[in-house]
Amino acid sequence: MESAVEVRNKVNHWLYVNIVKRIAFNFDAELMHRFFIKFGRILGKYRLTKQIIRDMYYYENPILRQNVMGITFNNPVGLSAGFDKNAEIISICEDVGFGFSEVGSVTGLSCGGNTGKRLERIAGKKSLWINLGLNNRGVDSISNSLSGEKYKIPFGISIAKTNCRETANDSVGLKDYIYSLKKFNELNMGNFYVLNISCPNAYGGQPFSRAEAYESLLKETDRLKIKKPVFVKLSPDLSIKEVDTIIHISGKHKITGFIISNLTKKSKSAKGGFSGKVVEEKSNKMLKYVYKKTRGKYFLIGVGGIFSAEDAYKKIKLGANLVELITGMIYEGPNLIGEINLGIADMLEREGFRNISEAVGSAVK
Repeated sequence: MESAVEVRNKVNHWLYVNIVKRIAFNFDAELMHRFFIKFGRILGKYRLTKQIIRDMYYYENPILRQNVMGITFNNPVGLSAGFDKNAEIISICEDVGFGFSEVGSVTGLSCGGNTGKRLERIAGKKSLWINLGLNNRGVDSISNSLSGEKYKIPFGISIAKTNCRETANDSVGLKDYIYSLKKFNELNMGNFYVLNISCPNAYGGQPFSRAEAYESLLKETDRLKIKKPVFVKLSPDLSIKEVDTIIHISGKHKITGFIISNLTKKSKSAKGGFSGKVVEEKSNKMLKYVYKKTRGKYFLIGVGGIFSAEDAYKKIKLGANLVELITGMIYEGPNLIGEINLGIADMLEREGFRNISEAVGSAVK
């Protein structure tokens, strides 16, 4: 017999897929993205609307609670960076049922992003083509809007270099990264930070994935004496040799973990990158490799292609302490968060795990 939560989740899924999604997918993808951000911001402002959303979607189970890096996460499912670019909907994310959120990417300067069409649904492949180009209000504006805010869930801040011709120069790009990181650190904002060195749709490519530039970035990051965890977000298109180099350099600096992975590109010269199922195999392969190579030295967050509890659980068993998603939520609805958490809890219990932390890396020999 189905539980009340399972029935609720099925009703929410039907409503989203058959009504909300059908309407939303008739409109431009970026237009709908902006609409849902505004709608989410409004819902997160009021106690009544927050409670309604919580009653509709929230699910918790003690088996999902874990302490990672000294931070308590009530469940392992987070909103990936790239959706809440200006840190506007953390409040409603906690009621939808996310265990944490990652905002941004935030850059040193306000950035309008790339021109032309820059977000498209690839429904047949359960993917999104994304060429937004790090559009955000910039660190000064975003840090100001976060001032004084308190949230029930942890949140991380993804930091990238401003998308412009000037920051394609390594020294200018480095200063851009450090300006944002220093600002948030001095204001004591966020629970962890992410160095996004792998955005596939910014001017000049991904120069800080190169060994020399990457080491320079970490040296400057060390000088800030940050006490909070610092992650690095990797591209799924890196070679094994490039991944090994990044791991080696990270071992000499105060890096807490890796987010695996960002979007994948069709080719180095192609515009934008692809999310969702298109990147899942690549991200899982890299996740397994990094976990096996480092064996618990780093905390790992798995991203890419999560459309079900099984998808998320697979990443956990491949070594992810936490997981993040965006595309699955767009295709399946906000009910997906509760469905994943319920499903993971059931699978943990069936397999005899007492806590989710025991399952991390259990499929990697």
